[in-house]
Amino acid sequence: MLETSIDAIINKEILTKEDLVRLLSSSEEESAVVFKKAAEIKAKYVGRKVYFRGLIEYSNRCKKNCFYCGVRAGNTQTGRYELTDDEVLEAAKFAWENKYASLVIQSGERNDKAFIKRIGGLLQSIKQLSGGKLGITLSMGEQTEETYRYWYDCGAHRYLLRIETSSRKLFEKLHPHNALHCYDRRLEALHSLKKSGYQVGTGVMIGLPFQTIENLAEDLMFFKNFDIDMVGMGPYIEHEQTPLYKYSDQLLSRTERFNLSMKMVALLRIIMKDINIAATTAMQTLDPQGREKAILYGANVIMPNLTSLKYREDYMLYADKPGITEDPEDSRSYLESRIKMIGETIGYNEWGDSKHFAARNINHTD
Repeated sequence: MLETSIDAIINKEILTKEDLVRLLSSSEEESAVVFKKAAEIKAKYVGRKVYFRGLIEYSNRCKKNCFYCGVRAGNTQTGRYELTDDEVLEAAKFAWENKYASLVIQSGERNDKAFIKRIGGLLQSIKQLSGGKLGITLSMGEQTEETYRYWYDCGAHRYLLRIETSSRKLFEKLHPHNALHCYDRRLEALHSLKKSGYQVGTGVMIGLPFQTIENLAEDLMFFKNFDIDMVGMGPYIEHEQTPLYKYSDQLLSRTERFNLSMKMVALLRIIMKDINIAATTAMQTLDPQGREKAILYGANVIMPNLTSLKYREDYMLYADKPGITEDPEDSRSYLESRIKMIGETIGYNEWGDSKHFAARNINHTD
């Protein structure tokens, strides 16, 4: 019996896990068909427009000890920092004056009262600085529903909480076995975010040790079943100062991890037509045109780094992170030219909120 063709699979109304496994295993020639389909769906449902999210790496202080992360609490070889209020507001002002329309404020995970209150105050100050015109995404890990609601009331309206893998078994291989690193708590936090009113984002690493193609297909199904609004995912890149580094010899090649990441972006666009998908920095680490390729294959969000250069080397989640010597002005100019070169436009002065989120909320209020 002849194997079902790639064309027949990607034109199905609903893709099964088996379909996704087949597509993730596709040859280079077959992948071109998948990429073309994803580009068509992107153009139809979200348009050929890219939204900037000015990235502020607020602090690398973290209480977690995830085995893959370069800023894990147990890494004593990295200098710890936290931006001052003035440094955060200076970055926010740059984003506002350069018509980015949105920020992402990212941090290591903390739950102390001083941290929670300080983030709330910064959110209010950013809203005041921009006359309420800057949209704000937070990415600060697992918090209580009370904290999520407080930050939402202060001005944040999107939140990215990456699950890193939807496989409980794999999740447990990537984290210490204690109450701080709990798969069920991660899921509970995602549900709390949804209840608090946020546009909810999550994501996974691609090419992890012990990870299978079936795991990645399940990740795509997880995004769909959770009805996620936005996704930031990218290739796993090893870091010498992490426990997971000892498995480096078992990894797919960097080229294979990059190609698999592009397939994940394209397939996610095919199965979730109107969500926001980020072209992440890790993609650029493995391919100089990594972010541009991701945009062509389905992504529609990009995050120019606005963090002060003096802190960049200390926010090293993985090795070989690009852009650590590129100031915000250079980054903006470079991305403008690259995005224009691939035939896309930049959504200046637009929040670029998830169309998926908007459609779901309209349906719920009918």
